[in-house]
Amino acid sequence: MRKAILGVIALGLCSVVTGCSSTPMRMGPIPGKQYEVIGKAEGRATGIMLFNFIPIGQNVRFQRAYNQAVTEGQGDDLLSPEIDERWFWAYVLNGYVTHVKGDVIKYKP
Repeated sequence: MRKAILGVIALGLCSVVTGCSSTPMRMGPIPGKQYEVIGKAEGRATGIMLFNFIPIGQNVRFQRAYNQAVTEGQGDDLLSPEIDERWFWAYVLNGYVTHVKGDVIKYKP
């Protein structure tokens, strides 16, 4: 019995320690660098929580939407990014759609 309890505690501790995580994301121009505004662009990315427990594309969807907007505008960064999020539900999943838009900038050499 004691081994079973220790096993459950160890499994719970491993689950907490190795849970979902993501890295910080920098948005906006790099301070001190000169840039030129090219135009407006937008990007979208979707993440899903399968069975409301298993994340699929959740931790990186903001970065994917941001990168898509920058790539679409053929620039280096976004100035004054605006972030909008929408949700949808199905029987076995929750979906989250992130929409990022802003002014695309290109850094001067």
